[in-house]
Order: sequence, then C-alpha cells, then structure tokens
Amino acid sequence: MQKKISSIPFAGTPEQEAKLKEVIAKRSDDPGAVMPVLQEAQEIYGYLPIEVQKMVAEGLNVPLEEVYGVSTFYSQFALSPKGKYNISVCLGTACYVKGSGDILNELSEQLGIGAEECTPDGKFSLTACRCIGACGLAPVITVNDDVYGRLTVDDVEGILKKYQD
Repeated sequence: MQKKISSIPFAGTPEQEAKLKEVIAKRSDDPGAVMPVLQEAQEIYGYLPIEVQKMVAEGLNVPLEEVYGVSTFYSQFALSPKGKYNISVCLGTACYVKGSGDILNELSEQLGIGAEECTPDGKFSLTACRCIGACGLAPVITVNDDVYGRLTVDDVEGILKKYQD
C-alpha cells in the first residue's frame, strides 16, 4: 500500500521546529539516528511532511532519500496529518471477505477523501490498515479508540454522525 503525501499545507510552529532541532542535536553523532529521530519528529508534528523530513536529513547530514525511504517503508510513520477523528478500516482477510472494502468506499465517499487523507477542516482522517485482531467482529473499523464491529455500509452514516460536533 503506497503512502500518499498530504495536500494540506504544512503549518509547523517555531516551537515545534526548536524541539526537533534539539532532538536532532542530541543524536547528530549517532549513525543509526534516522529512525529514532523520525519517531520523535512524528511525536512533535503528528506526521512527517516533506518539510520535516528535509530538516531531519539536513540536521543528521544524511541524504533526503534515506529519510524518505524510512518514512515510507515503516507503517508507523504517516506522511499526512491525522484528523481529530482518525477512522481506520481493517482490510485484513476476515474483514475484507465480510465487506470492509465496501465500508472503506462508503466512508471515502461520505467524507470526500481517500485512504491516507485528511478532510480539509482537519476533523476526519481515513486509514486503511491490516488486521487489528478483532476478526470475530468482522468487518471492523476504529474511530480513535472506539471499535465498531459487524458493520454494513448502512452503518457508516450513523457512526459519522456521532462525531459531528
């Protein structure tokens, strides 16, 4: 599954940049620093836009391609921001066989975004994931820490309404 790069403009703060520079400075002599610095950068920013990846590459004096490669290879890293409500649709075998692909399509249509994207207002993000370990409840989605199981396409609208504040 290829990660999409965010179309939402980067809006980092000077405070976030100062924190990142501090993290980079602490690890600048460590040859294996890319992964831990990216983990901390994601903690600071919530995701890893190209602007942050460039700061990490320059600060650690490594090629941007290396930083980008790590950012896109590991599923723990996000290249687009997460919404206030991150909706994750399980596409593991049990869920997929029971219709999670249709649920993902319905969510995408109702929210006006694709997988790995965030609504322009920052309220919702949509993620397609592999097995979340709730196969007995297939098909399953999560909205932040809330788990919804045994879903049909008809359930999508009601679930979204719960988060319309």
